[in-house]
Amino acid sequence: MSNSFFKNYGPISIYEILKKLGIDLKNLKMNQKILDVKDLQNSNKNEITFFHSKKYNDLARNTKASFCITTKNLKKELPKTCVSLIVENVLVSTSKVTSMFYPDALYDDFDETVSSANQTNFKDKIKFGKNVLIGKNVSIGSNCKIGHNTIIEKNVTLGDNCSIGSNNIIRNTLIKNNVRILDNCVIGKHGFGFFPIKKQNLRYPHIGIVIIEDNCEIGCGSTIDRGSMSNTVIGRNTYLDNQIHIAHNVKIGENSIIAGQVGIAGSSVIGKNVKIGGQAGISGHLKIGNNVEIGGGSGVIRDIPDNTKVMGYPAKNIREFLRDNK
Repeated sequence: MSNSFFKNYGPISIYEILKKLGIDLKNLKMNQKILDVKDLQNSNKNEITFFHSKKYNDLARNTKASFCITTKNLKKELPKTCVSLIVENVLVSTSKVTSMFYPDALYDDFDETVSSANQTNFKDKIKFGKNVLIGKNVSIGSNCKIGHNTIIEKNVTLGDNCSIGSNNIIRNTLIKNNVRILDNCVIGKHGFGFFPIKKQNLRYPHIGIVIIEDNCEIGCGSTIDRGSMSNTVIGRNTYLDNQIHIAHNVKIGENSIIAGQVGIAGSSVIGKNVKIGGQAGISGHLKIGNNVEIGGGSGVIRDIPDNTKVMGYPAKNIREFLRDNK
């Protein structure tokens, strides 16, 4: 992933990180500089990562990170090249470290950099309605349209032939070619990431972005959160109906169709050619295979293999569902 939309305040010495986490490790070069914080899959040498669940054992075994925030029970899965930093709560500790590198990604206040479209370099390049605002670090391709009262906040790239409806707010998002976003959507804002600690809620920085691939359509009133550590991705030629919520880090494969009021919780991966009926809910950190069909109103709480049809709560093979509900 790329963190180009957020300033990295690194490098940060491992001493500063250990002090922040309250960890005392000997035999380390305390002046060693850590360049970045990333997930297990994308981290490299001189970077720090985190490992909090057995579900990610395979990724942990192959991580290239120099340091990993984890627990005593999980540290044995890490390669010898990765130093374990043992903590009580991995996600809280990761949040603290991420805030050191990316403090600007912690909150989502309104974008003070925006200007009226009439006052920008885009005024003669795009068609736009009334009260359209555009922020800094925005790129817009050819033949694009932007509807009334829409705000394209900072850190947005629009490809060619895109149609953005009215009353939308978009930031921290890469939108490719031939994408249609209907009215009243919020895309690229901070996800629902916090941890209750001692009657307070510790916010988690979201340093990922939203990527919407070619030929997608996003229905009215939908919300797509940017990624926390990785990116939220909507695959090519995927259509979302109205009032859909896509949480942080979700990946949706190409040629998928999702009906109204579906909610997909954080870090779930949806395969290609998937069809999801209205008002279905998918729990977080799940893997939904290719060519899967999920019936309307279903509750998915476990992984679903390729070429499967499911329905009900908890969602089960449609033959079992029909048999049990005769």
